[in-house]
Amino acid sequence: MKHNNNIFFITLIFLLVFLFLMNLWFGSVAMQWRDVFQALTGRGTNNGISTIVIAYRLPQAVTALATGIALGLSGLILQTLFRNPLAGPSVLGISAGASLGVAIAVLSGSFLAGIVPALGFSNEILSILFAFAGALFVLGVILFVSQRIASVVTLLIIGIMMGYAVSAVVGVLQFFSRPDDMYSFVMWGLGSFSKTDNHQSLFLLFLVIAGVVSSLFYIKALNALLSGEVYARSIGYRVKRIRFFFFVLTGIFIAATTAYTGPIGFLGLAVPHLARSLFKTSNHAVLIPAVVLTGGSMALLCNLIAKLPGYELSLPINAVTSLIGAPIVIWVLLKNRHLKRNTL
Repeated sequence: MKHNNNIFFITLIFLLVFLFLMNLWFGSVAMQWRDVFQALTGRGTNNGISTIVIAYRLPQAVTALATGIALGLSGLILQTLFRNPLAGPSVLGISAGASLGVAIAVLSGSFLAGIVPALGFSNEILSILFAFAGALFVLGVILFVSQRIASVVTLLIIGIMMGYAVSAVVGVLQFFSRPDDMYSFVMWGLGSFSKTDNHQSLFLLFLVIAGVVSSLFYIKALNALLSGEVYARSIGYRVKRIRFFFFVLTGIFIAATTAYTGPIGFLGLAVPHLARSLFKTSNHAVLIPAVVLTGGSMALLCNLIAKLPGYELSLPINAVTSLIGAPIVIWVLLKNRHLKRNTL
């Protein structure tokens, strides 16, 4: 079994690198592999090609990689904490909080029109700031409640209800918004990995890497939580403190990725199931690196499909992730029917 895991890990590493390079190569502008290599090494003679690779395709690929890792790991952690295979990044309402922030920024465009120039922010930066603020607000409420409620099931229900409540507020803002503002908000909601520059994408990647490394210190605690909070407490783990840490970690992951890319569906739900199916284990020492590689690869694959190489238009990322992620979840749930009985 360990030998098979090594083969899977090596295959996933090569797949991740291959898909990352494919994202730099394919696009609406045709180019040779040599052009990509020269642009990356700073030896390109064609300034136009170098600009496309470095300023557009590279940050898009890095953002897709970071988003896939962040959402995949968030899904794995939340499924472990709630012991529910259908838990995902949207379950705590944090994604909805980010949507509320963007709704306030975008749908109140006429009100903010005179404020934005005075602050020195562009509309894109303002949307990112508002999305992050909205997500952190919901996260703060969840953390406040989590310190006072012992039942993880109750906390799950509260998170879902908060998501509904925030979505209702967004609906009211949409009802009173202007058509142009409404269009901008709908386009943001479709999701895209192309909204970041090099600095933003690298910040997102470093943030995600730091979160992944910190989660590795809690592998044994996560494995213990699979048997329930009572068991974890009985062997000496401080469950509330561990739960608080992971809510902060997943909340920051979800807030950052949603702010930069829009709400990306199904990656956080599908990736952990795909990793478990490939490696046939629930051990987080295997699953965490597996989810990192699988999540990054799936996000890069979705971005590659969305680009429609040879065409100027790009498909919405949300549509692509849903078309790929939904069948994966259905297939895994049908293959592992005992998961269905556990959630009844």
